[in-house]
Amino acid sequence: MSEVPTYRKIIHIDMDAFYASVEQMDNPALRGKPVAVGGSENRGVVSAASYEARKFGVRSAISGVLAKKYCPEIIFVRPRFDRYKEISSKIHKIFHEYTDLVEPLSLDEAYLDVTQNKKGNPSASLLAQEIRLRILNEVGLTASAGISVNKFVAKIASDVNKPNGQKTVNPDEILAFLEELPIRKFYGVGKVTTEKMYQLGIFTGADLKSKTIEFLEKHFGKSGAFYYKVVRGIHNSEVKAHRITKSVAAEHTFDVNLSSEIFMLEQLDRIAASLEKRLKKHKISGKTVTLKIKYSDFTQQTRSKTLPYFISDKSLILEIVEELLYQERMKDSVRLLGISLSNLNTEEKKAVVVQLKFSF
Repeated sequence: MSEVPTYRKIIHIDMDAFYASVEQMDNPALRGKPVAVGGSENRGVVSAASYEARKFGVRSAISGVLAKKYCPEIIFVRPRFDRYKEISSKIHKIFHEYTDLVEPLSLDEAYLDVTQNKKGNPSASLLAQEIRLRILNEVGLTASAGISVNKFVAKIASDVNKPNGQKTVNPDEILAFLEELPIRKFYGVGKVTTEKMYQLGIFTGADLKSKTIEFLEKHFGKSGAFYYKVVRGIHNSEVKAHRITKSVAAEHTFDVNLSSEIFMLEQLDRIAASLEKRLKKHKISGKTVTLKIKYSDFTQQTRSKTLPYFISDKSLILEIVEELLYQERMKDSVRLLGISLSNLNTEEKKAVVVQLKFSF
């Protein structure tokens, strides 16, 4: 008698247009209207867009100027991250009533391993439905979900029936699901990689699957093996209940471009103070300081320095940042500056998560 294969049950929950939806929930005057969180009609970058704004092509990471051009009726709203964190905390409390294996990706999305769950429910699809309904009733927002045997497929599936829907990809459906999928929808395949794949004749999962691992490693390096495996439904990454922070950053986009290093240092002093506050709050220190510079033409540059010891004090961070600032001349006026600290002391603390496998 052959053994029945064992599978994990993974849910990926993704809130629908989270920041914009929170703003529309809190301000009824914004409901049904095109809303952009962040940016303005003159400058800045959009952090999130409501579904009404998305119909016009407004997306996160585009400039406010472009958003206004695409949608003249767009309403710009200042982000309120404290409020988003408050709502996110309520949503995560619901998650933890079902399982302790919750891996947050950001404020608005997370993986849940419900292979064993606190409700004793063997159906991951029914659990996802129940969780989404509770978020709607208790928080007032809609969420979408993807359900499958691993994080990669669940993540892709959560996007299929958005907004306010869910998609289950059962074990025997995975290969066909991935083969039919446009390559641009593969999680981990960005714009640049998508274009490269197009040039190589790879437009769908089936095209990707037809390539040998040698071919993929030749053209995509270490990522080649990843693509070779995931298109075959192989992705064994565990749901990590305790994600280890790899970097802490603070940045600021200016209303008026800066062209003098003196003015830049004044702003960097404020940014370093904000960074220090975050570091002290979470008792984090790091060895690598990175200065991020975004110029007026939207090109970006980073300059880094690694120290032989951990730091978290503003004065020490600023000393390194000043050195990095004067490392070379600015090629243009500057619209954004940021400081990040990586190579953290948290990386020395290993989180151990035990995962069990049962039939799907």
